Amino acid sequence: METHAHAEGGQHGAPLEGAALNGLAISATLHCLTGCAIGEVAGMVIGTTLGFSDLATIALAVALAFLFGYALTSWPLLRAGLALSAVVPIALAADTLSITVMEIVDNAIMVAVPGAMESGAGDLLFWGALAVALAVAFVITVPVNRWLLARGKGHTAVHETGIHGGPSPRVVGAVLAVSAIFGTAVLLAEAFGSEEDESPPAAHETAAAPAAGHGAG
Repeated sequence: METHAHAEGGQHGAPLEGAALNGLAISATLHCLTGCAIGEVAGMVIGTTLGFSDLATIALAVALAFLFGYALTSWPLLRAGLALSAVVPIALAADTLSITVMEIVDNAIMVAVPGAMESGAGDLLFWGALAVALAVAFVITVPVNRWLLARGKGHTAVHETGIHGGPSPRVVGAVLAVSAIFGTAVLLAEAFGSEEDESPPAAHETAAAPAAGHGAG
């Protein structure tokens, strides 16, 4: 339905607006997030597991995010019979700015969360921070894609072909929502746990220490 509505808008020279444009922007961002998340997670897991530096881990994650993001857009088009020379410009136009924004946001969050980059794939903090990072990146990228779609750019190039691939945006959205809740819970638990560890000793404990010392003397 989204593809048909967009095609009609293009034929009449009237771009989508309002709820239809918002829905298309969300769908396009979820599609982009799928490939981006696969690459980001793979890069972070590989980098932290092999002991790469933060910079090297981020570089690997960014490279894989672009690789999988472009691949997720390109593969259905290639399978449909489009030539590689036609697919490459479509993938670049559809995903470049979107993936760039996502990668800036989610890697900045991973660096900002204390201990996230130092933890590994076996730590809840790693997965919690990554889940929140991807969720925030999605929220920030939706208006970027909306702005592009409203001007007939970005993911418009894919929708004009009428060829779509990858998992259902509804499924990706549901997974993202659950991941965001999980990640938020992990980060909150980590934050409150750190506060308790750093809290000063209770009054009766500080009083007991001098008393013990006086008795010993």
